[in-house]
Amino acid sequence: MSFYLYILLIIFPLLVLLVLLRRENGRSGMKIPPGSCGWPVIGESIKFVLSGPQRFISERRRKYSNDVFQTSLFGQRMAVFCGAQGNKFVFTKLLTSWWPVSVRKVLVFPEFADASVKEVSAVMHGFVREILKPEALKQYIPVMDAMARDHVESEWDGNEVVKVLPLTKKYTFDLAFNTFMSVVDDEHLARLFKQFTLMTTGLFSVPIDLPGMAFNKGIKGGEVVRGELLKIISKRRKEMMESKEGSQLSTDFLARLLLVQDENGKYMSEKEISNNIIGLLVAGYETTSTAVTFALKYLAELPHIYDEGELLTWEDIQKMRYTWNVVCESLRLTPPAHGGFREAVNDVSFAGFTIPKGWKASWTVHSTHKDPECFPDPEKFDPSRFEGKGPAPYTFVPFGGGPRMCPGKEYARLEILVFIYNIVTRYKLEKSNPREKMIFHFAPVPNEGLPLRIIPHTI
Repeated sequence: MSFYLYILLIIFPLLVLLVLLRRENGRSGMKIPPGSCGWPVIGESIKFVLSGPQRFISERRRKYSNDVFQTSLFGQRMAVFCGAQGNKFVFTKLLTSWWPVSVRKVLVFPEFADASVKEVSAVMHGFVREILKPEALKQYIPVMDAMARDHVESEWDGNEVVKVLPLTKKYTFDLAFNTFMSVVDDEHLARLFKQFTLMTTGLFSVPIDLPGMAFNKGIKGGEVVRGELLKIISKRRKEMMESKEGSQLSTDFLARLLLVQDENGKYMSEKEISNNIIGLLVAGYETTSTAVTFALKYLAELPHIYDEGELLTWEDIQKMRYTWNVVCESLRLTPPAHGGFREAVNDVSFAGFTIPKGWKASWTVHSTHKDPECFPDPEKFDPSRFEGKGPAPYTFVPFGGGPRMCPGKEYARLEILVFIYNIVTRYKLEKSNPREKMIFHFAPVPNEGLPLRIIPHTI
């Protein structure tokens, strides 16, 4: 090979890349958000995971733009919107729902992994909002209360110290499977819990599918969970078809989901039902367990907050306003989820920049929850922020906002209030290790699982 040909082979690909980048950055004079896309293919995903979303977001806002910056996460060019106005913009209908392919590879069947979120959840959004409305959830309060009592009696009573995070994960997992699918067998739940944990751990890990990596374990765990769900769904469908009194079986979410039809009168396939219900299970488990854990952490750290809590009957649960304000302040300071993702279906403009069609978009709790302009003295735990009208619109967004606000918000609220009620009416809480560190990756995690000393109330 001649020296000149060798040089040409090196330079030509670089020239092509430069032309493509220039075309992308200068298409029709387009001013795209500033930022960095990191390494080829990997982008900045590793930095995002290792530094944690809060630090990742704040560093890039300072360096590039306080309103919107570009990065590359999960193999996609992405605009990250910041501040209340950024949140408001993303919550509009100008952007459509989107999830990383890596997430879909873990959660859904392979043949659906490349489908859009809209295709995967075709008839679900309206259905979920309907069955998770406050009035529809009233019937589940006794079930939640009974399961919380059983959990506390079996896992908390008789112990001087408990590790809160693993216990809340197990409780919210059991409750989700009971509420959504009426799965109550302890051995069955224990087998599912192990695989479900692998699956959720792999959701937002570095997407490298190699043996031993969290992502690989997540994919394998997802395969097992989906297989178990198919068995449950198939059995339930058969029971409903054979039953002459099908209405008696239609008490949980799965039974109602089996009856849902699209605009053409077609029922969903068992795989489609699995794809949809697994999202409910994840939402009812991962973020809720984290929210409960950190609410109890702050109650243990702040006795004056603990002493203000109500001791109410369940007929009066809607009046547990102070307790919910405490939970909201915990969600503000330590949000269990980073935010969400969208996709630009057309070129859109924001804050003087243009986000090209096909780019992905992200909104994040970390650009407002600790912003002193949104929440004065932001590091102070102060439930009174949520009294009256509460925070300004689009500043407190643990459940998203706008027409796509999380439909499970009310379910989470009831689940959290019921659990906290059953804890604080039995025990006074103290942190076993006041110096325990918090690990911040995609979600916050107490390094030791939050060991708390529980002191039973004297009668």
